[in-house]
Amino acid sequence: MSDLVASHKVMRNYLAALLTEEQEPEVQTKVAEVKKQQLNQLLATVQPDRPKAAAVPAAKLAPKIETKVQPEIVKPTPAATVNKVVAPEVVVKVVPPPAPAVPVVEKTYRQGRFQALFFEVAGLKVALPLKDLGGIHKITAINTLPGKPLWYKGVMLYREQKINVVDTARWVMPEKYDQQLAESLNYQYVIMLGKSSWGIACESLINTVALEQEDVKWREAQGKRPWLAGLIKQHMCALLDVDALIALLAQGAGSSD
Repeated sequence: MSDLVASHKVMRNYLAALLTEEQEPEVQTKVAEVKKQQLNQLLATVQPDRPKAAAVPAAKLAPKIETKVQPEIVKPTPAATVNKVVAPEVVVKVVPPPAPAVPVVEKTYRQGRFQALFFEVAGLKVALPLKDLGGIHKITAINTLPGKPLWYKGVMLYREQKINVVDTARWVMPEKYDQQLAESLNYQYVIMLGKSSWGIACESLINTVALEQEDVKWREAQGKRPWLAGLIKQHMCALLDVDALIALLAQGAGSSD
């Protein structure tokens, strides 16, 4: 019994650390400086060959330059040749800002009073907005699938619906998940996330509570864990951002990705 209490305490302390961590600074865009190179245009003037004529005084003769001329081949020489000037290729490297992990969706529960469902996982109290609740099912047989993340428990069939069940404790804090914690878990229900096929496992359902906006310490900026909408002050528990959670699960991402 003491081991179970210790596990619950670890979960609560870990969640408190997640909710109070500072936001990461925004990544600034870096643009590489471009250096332009200047090219000098060279004009070469080629004098045409002079035809043979009468003897010219030696004083007026230019220095003799020996050249090799192919016999019986006459190449016309233009009066002037203009060198082609090629502009240097300018490469601009732009580092784009990182794309948001999840799409920005206007939250209806961010206006006025809203209802939240509270549930428990390994002694840890968690809540989600009631408007984002897709349903609650009793856990039945779960079929495991190969090649999936460790937090993916498998597929549960409910009537004709296939539900992707998440090991909630393992997803939230994989680095704290050990054999002792795994053996202490007793999942009883699957809480459906919105209209998706994703469901998070929980051990017990607590109740629904009406909350005011000031009851929640909202996360106003995107952080490393967008699935945390905020902290419910009086209950000291996490409020889930269901849209962000669905997006991460669909990508196969963990809680800290």
